[in-house]
Amino acid sequence: MKLELEIFRPALIAALAALGLATLGAQLTELGPWYRGLVQPSFKPPDIWFGPAWTLIFICAATAGVTAWNSAPDRTSRRWLIGLFALNAGLNSLWSLLFFKLQRPDWALIEVGFLWLSIAALIVATRSYSRTAGFLLLPYLLWVTFASAINYATVQLNGPFGQLAAGLPK
Repeated sequence: MKLELEIFRPALIAALAALGLATLGAQLTELGPWYRGLVQPSFKPPDIWFGPAWTLIFICAATAGVTAWNSAPDRTSRRWLIGLFALNAGLNSLWSLLFFKLQRPDWALIEVGFLWLSIAALIVATRSYSRTAGFLLLPYLLWVTFASAINYATVQLNGPFGQLAAGLPK
């Protein structure tokens, strides 16, 4: 029984972390009048596609985390992985907070660079323990790259943002 717990505990923790991050992201994402009033770039997919895309990304990321965890040689390596995943989760949530809650796509555009770098760091770190784990994070990096282009175009089409900028002509 103890062996079974040792095998399944990382998977359970990863699944709960991914679910928690997805829930937080959903809470921070408001598709209300402000968002609907933005001019959207022509290449942005329909909003309904974002939920399934993020679900797949979180499943891949959780699987990558468990795979790397199980392949890591020692406790220090595992702690380092947890730290990188926690940093990434914080940056992922911060982007949603900046873009949707604070209605600052311009700030989110700056922050997304740090999010992208955290994903790249995750790929490098997990790949050092498991090539499969690194590969599983590639869809996340590609999606955030694409989302960055959407973010950039949104800023270009709608800026400036913020109270000080509200009175300025476009």
